[in-house]
Amino acid sequence: MTSASVIANAFTAACRDELDAPKPGNVHVFAPGHGMTAAQFIASANAASGPLCVPHRRVGERIFGAVEATYAAIGLNTNLGIILLCAPLAAAAELEAPVFRDAVADVLDGLDTGDADRAFAAIVRAAPAGLGRVDRDDVHAPAKVTLKYAMAEAAHRDRVARQYATVFADVFELGLPRYDAALTRWSDPKWGALAVYIAFLATAADSHVVRKHGAAVADDVCRTASKFDAALRSATDPAHLLPELLAWDAALKAENVNPGTSADLTVATLFVRRLGAILPSRRNSG
Repeated sequence: MTSASVIANAFTAACRDELDAPKPGNVHVFAPGHGMTAAQFIASANAASGPLCVPHRRVGERIFGAVEATYAAIGLNTNLGIILLCAPLAAAAELEAPVFRDAVADVLDGLDTGDADRAFAAIVRAAPAGLGRVDRDDVHAPAKVTLKYAMAEAAHRDRVARQYATVFADVFELGLPRYDAALTRWSDPKWGALAVYIAFLATAADSHVVRKHGAAVADDVCRTASKFDAALRSATDPAHLLPELLAWDAALKAENVNPGTSADLTVATLFVRRLGAILPSRRNSG
């Protein structure tokens, strides 16, 4: 069994790795954005890591505790999507299973209405942009279904929710292969993290952008990301793309466009990869 401190360290390291990448439209060490700085995200990761990785804690409690700890530390919602994604991953890291993704599936299958209630409370507390209300399984009402079922209901409109319904398909089937390929080519984690972020941004409209700005803007971002994705995949030295990346970054931030969901999925990918390095070798596959 892996200790809580080791899992927590893997989480905070994943958050730092993601911040090191020059992700257009999102906060990173090259530039702040949307009234937030990289230092605030590091403080958020440090605050959330403890509640997120408490041993044998229900996923819903991990989510609520991490959101509360973040607010106590910086008074902002910087990491709700990250917490929603990483809570079941942290819980899965405690389980004995030959393949890590199977452990994640076990955690998701074990979610109940209590997990949904605590997660709903955390979401309302964080008050993400464009939250709104829905007719079924609204987060402002007491949960009547399990957290996995509620996420499945939202999967068509929210890529974070989709991970609960697909056993983190985007992370395991897109994010991890893209990160490993980039790391093999360039041996630099920041460019690996960027490759993952751009891949997520290029393959589907970012949920956060859709909620705040609509599908047309999100589709435009996706098309531009596809061009950068192709450029990265053919680049021998991705540093040559940095001026163009930072120019797009500035343009997105000038319009208050923040592809936060793609950044959240990037953290989840880096967290899974770091967990793979610390879990017993028989569980490193998948």
